[in-house]
Amino acid sequence: MHPVDNPLVYHPIKKGRVKTLLVIFKRAMGPLLDSALALLPIVLVIGFFQLVVLRQPIPDLGQMAAGFLLVLLGLALFIRGLEMALFPIGEEMAYNFVRKGNLWWLLVFAFTLGFGSTVAEPALIAIAEEAARVAASGNVIEATAAAQSSYAVGLRLTVALAVGIALMMGVFRILKGWPVQYLIIGGYFAVVIMTFFAPPEIIGIAYDSGGVTTSTVTVPLVAALGIGLSTSINGRDPLIDGFGLIAFASLTPMIFVMGFGMFY
Repeated sequence: MHPVDNPLVYHPIKKGRVKTLLVIFKRAMGPLLDSALALLPIVLVIGFFQLVVLRQPIPDLGQMAAGFLLVLLGLALFIRGLEMALFPIGEEMAYNFVRKGNLWWLLVFAFTLGFGSTVAEPALIAIAEEAARVAASGNVIEATAAAQSSYAVGLRLTVALAVGIALMMGVFRILKGWPVQYLIIGGYFAVVIMTFFAPPEIIGIAYDSGGVTTSTVTVPLVAALGIGLSTSINGRDPLIDGFGLIAFASLTPMIFVMGFGMFY
C-alpha cells in the first residue's frame, strides 16, 4: 500500500482539511448560538402564556419547531452577511467618497442608497400592499387590481423618496457637524402640524411607514454609511456624528406619506 493511502501514516493534507472544517464549524456555530440566545426570550414568553396562562398545548408543535429552526438559520445567515458584506461596503464607500472630495457625488450616493434600499424593503412592500387593500375596502380608492397596484407603488415610491432625501440631509449634517437633536425635534414638530391637516385615513399609515423603513435592508446600509462617513472626516466622532441617519429615515416618511395622502 502506498504511504499516502495508508490511514496509519501521517498525512498533512488530510490533517489540514480537518482543521479547515473545524474552523468553518466554529465560525458557523457562533452566529447560530447568538441567534438562539436572541430568540430564546420570545420562545419562553410564548411558551409561558400558552402553557401556563392559557393552559393549552402548543398547536402543531412539530411544524412550529421546524419553523423555529428555519428562523434561527435565517437570522444567523443574515447577521453573518451583514458582518461580511453590507457593513464593510457601506463604510468603505463612504471613506472613498470623502477621499475623492466631491460633495455632490456623495449626496447623490446617499440619495440613491436610501431610495434603492427602501424600495427593496420587504416590510414596506407588505404594508403598502395591505394599505392598498384596506383603502379599496374603505372606498378610498377603486376596488380594482390596477387601482390598488397604483396606490401601493405610489406609497412605496413616496417613502423611498423620503428616505433618499433624509439620507442627503443626514450626510450634509455630518459634514457640517450640526447637532442631530435640533433637526429631529423640528421634524417631529412638522409631523404634529401635518397631522391636523392630513386625511384621517392616511395618518396611521404614515406613522407606520416611518417604522417599516428601519428594517432589515435599510438599517445596515444606513448605519454603515453614517459610521464610515464620520470616521473618515477629521473632527467627527462616530459616536456623536455617526448615528442619527436612521432617525431621519424614520421621520421623513411620516411627512411625505401624509403629503401623499393629501395629494392623492
